[in-house]
Amino acid sequence: MATHVAIVTGGGSGIGRAVAEKLAGQGCHVVVADLNQDQGQAVATAINGHFERADLAQRADCRRLVDAAIARYGRVDILVNNAGFQHIDAIETFPEETWDTMIAVMLTAPFLLTKYVWPSMKAHNWGRIINIGSVHSLRASPFKAAYVTAKHGLLGFTRTAALEGGAHNITVNLIAPAYVRTPLVEKQIADQARTRGIPESDVISKVMLEPAVVKRLVEPQEVAELAHFCAARLLAR
Repeated sequence: MATHVAIVTGGGSGIGRAVAEKLAGQGCHVVVADLNQDQGQAVATAINGHFERADLAQRADCRRLVDAAIARYGRVDILVNNAGFQHIDAIETFPEETWDTMIAVMLTAPFLLTKYVWPSMKAHNWGRIINIGSVHSLRASPFKAAYVTAKHGLLGFTRTAALEGGAHNITVNLIAPAYVRTPLVEKQIADQARTRGIPESDVISKVMLEPAVVKRLVEPQEVAELAHFCAARLLAR
């Protein structure tokens, strides 16, 4: 099996880590991108990959990340846009600077990274772009204005990029899981309890799982399996 090159953003923990581990296990060279130096480097070391510290709110870091991957490996075959974070607050008190950063990391950065890897994928007439969306790509929840806006926008961008990429054997997909058992979700519990005025012990059952048919959190490895499925035709080439 040929060796392929993948960039996974937010690869230091949670879904990103699971995806990086899965792709590395399938023989990919994985570039782990994360703002957290220690976590990102630890994952890259564990999977024999390469770590790049990147603040995806900065356009220059998006450009540098792709340039570094191509300089090291000569190409990019897979891009997994996973990096993100959440802030839970009412619209009237939502910090404007936080809004700007969330949109930059979760919507602008996927556009920029896709734009920057596109020539490499197009030149090889093959590529896979996998955007990690959310159930909030499809529906809304209160107190998550920036997150829901970014995830809705990411779905629209995915659909547009898929139409443009098809002729070049570049597929673009979005995975939209419900709540996943990650450090990001665990950190939400106190904020959800505060904004909704309920005990922390009720957040998972009454907020996160209440609308779900399957009453459990999704595991990161389950999302990683789906990401691998989206890239499977490439890996089998």
